[in-house]
Amino acid sequence: MSDNKKSIWTPANVVTTIRVIFVPVWLAAAELCGASDGKSLSGAALFAALFYIVLSLTDKLDGYLARSRNEVTTFGKFLDPIADKLVVIVSLCFLLEQGEVSAWVLLIIVAREFLVSGLRMVVASKGTVIAASNLGKWKTATTMVSISGILLSRALPAGAFHTGLLGLSNFLLIVAVILTAWSGIDYFMKSWKFIAEAD
Repeated sequence: MSDNKKSIWTPANVVTTIRVIFVPVWLAAAELCGASDGKSLSGAALFAALFYIVLSLTDKLDGYLARSRNEVTTFGKFLDPIADKLVVIVSLCFLLEQGEVSAWVLLIIVAREFLVSGLRMVVASKGTVIAASNLGKWKTATTMVSISGILLSRALPAGAFHTGLLGLSNFLLIVAVILTAWSGIDYFMKSWKFIAEAD
């Protein structure tokens, strides 16, 4: 095995790759597991929710491994944000299909990703890299927490705890959408001088 391959397949990058592979596995499981009938706890739906939470937490794990082992790689920088987007967007598509979230939520989040990806390409063509802000990290974390809460609520029987968890999760999702829009606007403003430059 070449040195390049050894440097690519670090523990952090293995975790990230596993996260990408398991996104469609989670989706298939979530579709098969269904939700609570409102009268009792659904073990299958609880499994789907916990599965998603583990997928979300691996984002922290691969970041910790990369930093603690001083193994930050170009491959990791490329794949990690893709993995995060897949975990978020695929789960939102599932919740939209189940009638749990509004199409506007998905529209704003996906539109922001298209906007930022396009801006990054333009800025990179100018030989510049704009560092990611904490806004992006906060919006990703808040979105994953809110989705986890909605998935957990699907496993619970009707009652005060179910209502409270669902209400809190939907509130956090609204916060996540605001952070998403804000981070997109922030990135656009930082990129404007490069977009406005004459060729």
